[in-house]
Amino acid sequence: MRSNPLQLLLLLIGLTLSAGRLVAAPIQLQADSSGQELNGQIELLEDVGGRLNITDLDDPAVQQRFVPANGRASVGQNPNPWWIKLQLQRGAEAPSQWWLEIGSVTQLDLQLYSPDGQGGWSMRQSGERVSFAEGRDHDYRRMLLQLPPLGDTPQTFYLRSYDPAGNSFPLRAWQLEDLEHLATQENLGLGLIYGIIAALLLYNLFIFFSLRDKAYFWYVLTTTGALLMIVSMSGHGFQYLWPNHPVPFWLDRITLPSLWGFAACRFTQTLLQTRQHVRWAHHLLTFACTCYVIAIALEALGQRNLAAWIIALLSLTSIPAALGSALIRWRQGYFPALLYLCGYGLILGSISLALMRSTGLVQPATWNAYVFPLAVAAESILFSFALAYRIQMLKQEKAVAILQADREKTARIAQMQSSAEELQEAVRQRTAELAEANRQLCEREQLLQFAAFHDPLTELPNRRYLIERAETALADAQRRNESVALMLVDLDHFKPINDRYGHDAGDLLLRSIGQRLREHVRVNDMVARLGGDEFAVLVCGPDAEQHAQEIAGRLLGELAKPVLYGANRLAVTISIGGALYPQHAQQFTGLYKAADEAMYRAKQKGRSGFVLQGCDGELSQQTCLMLDVLKVPSGLS
Repeated sequence: MRSNPLQLLLLLIGLTLSAGRLVAAPIQLQADSSGQELNGQIELLEDVGGRLNITDLDDPAVQQRFVPANGRASVGQNPNPWWIKLQLQRGAEAPSQWWLEIGSVTQLDLQLYSPDGQGGWSMRQSGERVSFAEGRDHDYRRMLLQLPPLGDTPQTFYLRSYDPAGNSFPLRAWQLEDLEHLATQENLGLGLIYGIIAALLLYNLFIFFSLRDKAYFWYVLTTTGALLMIVSMSGHGFQYLWPNHPVPFWLDRITLPSLWGFAACRFTQTLLQTRQHVRWAHHLLTFACTCYVIAIALEALGQRNLAAWIIALLSLTSIPAALGSALIRWRQGYFPALLYLCGYGLILGSISLALMRSTGLVQPATWNAYVFPLAVAAESILFSFALAYRIQMLKQEKAVAILQADREKTARIAQMQSSAEELQEAVRQRTAELAEANRQLCEREQLLQFAAFHDPLTELPNRRYLIERAETALADAQRRNESVALMLVDLDHFKPINDRYGHDAGDLLLRSIGQRLREHVRVNDMVARLGGDEFAVLVCGPDAEQHAQEIAGRLLGELAKPVLYGANRLAVTISIGGALYPQHAQQFTGLYKAADEAMYRAKQKGRSGFVLQGCDGELSQQTCLMLDVLKVPSGLS
């Protein structure tokens, strides 16, 4: 059968193109290949729009689109997924079981497709979208997946990498025991860095609580953010801090750098005092803080690629602002700015390297994986020194200011003493006059207040004072579930003494009665004169009824004792009526009326006695309510 010349031409062109395309050779793993880098012999395919799946890769047209990586381990910030083609086989002396390490610890989504032996594929999910244990076949800080046993013939594996913030896929093949040995050394080195930063953090946190200085506050937040960033970038955060869940957006590779950048900008503003000395830098740093907040918001809304570019482009504002303000403040003689400049220079170099890694300009490697943690440790030390020096400068400035103030004060006092002696004497005299006037006013105010609440004859509290004190006592008794007793004391046959001996004799008797009342009640009880020959005793406490009866018994005997008025012996008896809260009334008006009725019953029984309202028992509820509601003038309003 003859071939069509056109078909022969097309076949020849296809063979030529296939021969001209560089195809990566399979990687043959030997016995000493543990830890070998694989990126030099892999092929890459950009999946524009994310339309390809694993079955589409069987299409020869799709295979034609794969290009050799030539050692590339990162394609930078890219919104599209990338497919990585990897062909492995074992050498004659090599073991068949191998482990594949994907060195990007903050990769958002990574899938490994392995041949299932039946013409299909098995998929293994890894990355930050699944939990730490679910995305790894061994407890290691980086993504580590176990490969199916390798044979003498090449086996093809595919990885699908997707992270709009930066697709990174450094690949190594390991024997597990070699990797565990390396992990031990890595953990020791990183642990030392963590320890240095954590120690500085705690030290300066203690200083912040002691001094309450804003610069220390922002230093603590900056160092905390940097420590979390390092822990996250090393993979230990995912391994130890949040191992059972996918990495949340507020702890991922967008949010943590944004929080750290925000705190670092605020620390720069506070330490270098940019608001007062470098206004343009202060505004640029404030703008950077706003952009960091926007980046976090975009990440929360799923705009990871845009948020990553915002963080990358912020270097055009925050870095010049920080460096410019540090240089200006250093030239102004502010020594902490030099320490800040050195520390920030280290961080700037490491961040620039990290940005070049994320954008694909620099490929991930072992040597540049530890630059940022080491730079942060050194920066934390230098910033801590800058803060300490700043505090020392503030202390010196304060001491100089105090000394200058003392000198000025001494000179001012000397000048005043030499030129204003007469004025000082006038001031002294006027001050004495004002002090005397103030003292008299205070005494007058105290006398007026005392007169408003006390009886002028007996100096006992008056009706007004009794009402206020009783209202307070009833409220306290209601709250504490206690009782209050009100006793009204009326002198029997007092008017004949006034008529026979005169008002002086009556006043003397009233003063004596008041003094005896004070002497025979408890300190926390109250005695008041209501007017004329009528007195009141307010008894409070849980045992008010018992104390009221005891006080009444004492008063009946003590108040009946005669009072000497010249050669005359003035004697009266007393009638006492009592009422209890809450048994006899719920309000003071009702309580007063109940005690008043009891007092008049005492007088009706022949005077010189004590009657407690409801002697045959407590008043009924209806009677108590009637006494509370009844609005009869009591003489107290």
